[in-house]
Amino acid sequence: MRQLCKGNVAIVKGAILAGCRSYFGYPITPASEVAEAAALYMPQIGGTFLQAESEVAAINMVYGAAATGARVMTASSGPGVSLMQEGISYCAGSELPCVIVDIVRGGPGLGNIAPEQSDYFAMVKGGGHGCYRNIVLAPASVQEMADLTVLAFDLADKYRNPAVVMADGFIGQMMEPLDLEYREVTIPERPWAVQGTAETRKNLVSSIYLEPDDLEAHIRKLEAKYIRAAAAEPRHENFETEDAEVLLVGYGITSRVLRSAVEMARREGLKAGLFRPITLWPFPAKALLEASKKVSKILVVELSNGQMVEDVRLTLNGKVPVEFYGRTGGNVPSVEEVHSQLMQRVMALV
Repeated sequence: MRQLCKGNVAIVKGAILAGCRSYFGYPITPASEVAEAAALYMPQIGGTFLQAESEVAAINMVYGAAATGARVMTASSGPGVSLMQEGISYCAGSELPCVIVDIVRGGPGLGNIAPEQSDYFAMVKGGGHGCYRNIVLAPASVQEMADLTVLAFDLADKYRNPAVVMADGFIGQMMEPLDLEYREVTIPERPWAVQGTAETRKNLVSSIYLEPDDLEAHIRKLEAKYIRAAAAEPRHENFETEDAEVLLVGYGITSRVLRSAVEMARREGLKAGLFRPITLWPFPAKALLEASKKVSKILVVELSNGQMVEDVRLTLNGKVPVEFYGRTGGNVPSVEEVHSQLMQRVMALV
């Protein structure tokens, strides 16, 4: 079924198609429509919506519901996600599958309510304490807001781990056509969950290991599944990369601007291409190395003062010069602005 839909609402529709029946959260701009849509749709399908008294309460409700085996989600933006970080660490340590949506706004602190991509470090590098990883997906359209939410639930279950859908406020607030198809949902068995039977009441979902050797063994177990995920789950999109001499790298709303900048450059005879990470973790390092084999320069563009660019540089390890251009505070560069930055880099090569 095709419909005109806002990105934040598409997330909830994708979650319902994925079998999610529990939402706990607290409204915050520019993510409030996620909670509003959950409040509207969850009761209609026999699900649960609960507005928590705070983001700290919301993530701990997610922890409790996930411990019973429920497919569960929450959503927030920068200040709220900051409050959730300890709970996310607990979910990762307890190996509880859940989905957390971060509709990124300007920061640090209260910042403003305009779009940024400045939560990359917080979501991709952990944010909470301890040795853990979040699976992080980055939609660039309303359609992907729904599709990647479905994928997030599947990956969360596959690896018994929190999965994050991270979108800038632009993608959350924009309206585009959305195609939805009903699908049969098979939720994996959860023998580890506490579900009220005599057998499962023995289960204790916890992240505490008092003995150093026990905790180390647990961390090694977590690391083993992160290694598996890093090999199996990276996703990306290439656009005009086959013969590219200069490669643009970006995600979310930025990648849409970069795509238009590539098209403009191609009309002027410059062989430019776009590499878009879809999974921010696991980062699609092998695919980026392949796409950059013939390029002379890479330009990373983000709505931040430079966060993903560090992973690009680590991936390429000096093989190709990597430069950065960023806007912050809710400013999104225009196509012409990116094109100008691109041409400056090209002229420097002459």
